[in-house]
Amino acid sequence: MTPRILLAALLVLASGLCDAQALDTSRSRIDFDLHTRIGSQVRGQFPLAEGRVDTLADGRRQVRMRLDARGLRVGNSEYYTRLARGPQLFDVEHFPEIEFTSDPYPAALAHSGGALEGVLRMHGVEHRERFELAPAACARPGYECPILASGRVSRDDYGLDGWRWALADRVRFRLNVLFVN
Repeated sequence: MTPRILLAALLVLASGLCDAQALDTSRSRIDFDLHTRIGSQVRGQFPLAEGRVDTLADGRRQVRMRLDARGLRVGNSEYYTRLARGPQLFDVEHFPEIEFTSDPYPAALAHSGGALEGVLRMHGVEHRERFELAPAACARPGYECPILASGRVSRDDYGLDGWRWALADRVRFRLNVLFVN
């Protein structure tokens, strides 16, 4: 396992009729941004994660992703990394994982781009969220070019209410994903 993104190996659904695409741990990246009340941006990364895209029996796809919040980093700053992992924000001691499971979606979405909806579980709370996939820049998205996705979530919705005086409510997640060849 690499110290970069640790996105899981291939898993097949219980029926055995489905296929899965494992996310490449060395070439994928999952970032987050927070804005301060004075307008500057705080950027972080989740270098430890696992995930896959399953092909369901009916041909639709479904994303399953788990981020290890204990490994999150904020730039090169140990101080800001400690604050982000601490009880006032992600509280990784009590909530070490962030999980997303998409609704089933048509395979063409990876090419055309558009809304990817599903359930995000963070800080012990689940909410439906929407991420936007960018249109593919190649014929084989995830292999020849990254699949790019982003979405904004409310810290308030998940009880991430620390540092309210310093940080705005919205957290933006940015994903740059490639599959194992």
